[in-house]
Amino acid sequence: MAGDKVTLLGFWGSPFALRVKWALKLKGVDYEYIEEDLSNKSPLLLLYNPVHKKVPVLVHNSNPVAESLVIIEYIDEVWKGNPLLPLDPHERAKARFWAKFADEKCMGVIIRTFLTEGEEKDKVVKEARENLKSLEGALEGKKFFGGETIGYLEIAAGWIRPWTQIVEEIAGVKVMDAETMPLLNTWFDNFLQVPAVKECIPPRDKLREHLKGLYVLWRGSST
Repeated sequence: MAGDKVTLLGFWGSPFALRVKWALKLKGVDYEYIEEDLSNKSPLLLLYNPVHKKVPVLVHNSNPVAESLVIIEYIDEVWKGNPLLPLDPHERAKARFWAKFADEKCMGVIIRTFLTEGEEKDKVVKEARENLKSLEGALEGKKFFGGETIGYLEIAAGWIRPWTQIVEEIAGVKVMDAETMPLLNTWFDNFLQVPAVKECIPPRDKLREHLKGLYVLWRGSST
């Protein structure tokens, strides 16, 4: 909306901040971006998100909104063009369900591949593959989860492949492949090749170094 001041506090390597960048970009919203140093959080971040003290935080006309999925819904409600959530209440509920599923059942288990070894790692990889296969089932042969256009669930879950591919390399596992999850892989291709989406993804080499650092840190803290 004309005259709005929109600021995003984020971190370049955060898939949660990436989600918000995608939503703003696809909505055509102009915004100021402030990069946070998560080892030395700014007074602004602590002011606007005193509860969790995490990124991302969207500040719209001095009003802060925290938590990435909440922010995406807020953006969709404020800027009406190019709706992200389906208009049908049942379809909206399904989109929210699968976004929560991706966070709780896909993200967590993929991270655990960093922290396990041997038979335990095999179990974790099997669980990750099963959960991703369940997510694939929601596609039902459609180009995007909502049909023919990018929507809420693409923004919520689209980060999974670029992050997972690097996790696979570092942890020496194979979680996702085109042979066993063809619909999911085609969906990722369709979404991640959209110019507005692609240009927001961090450089692969830089992201790999970041995730490798987390791998070393997490493995050290788990031993």
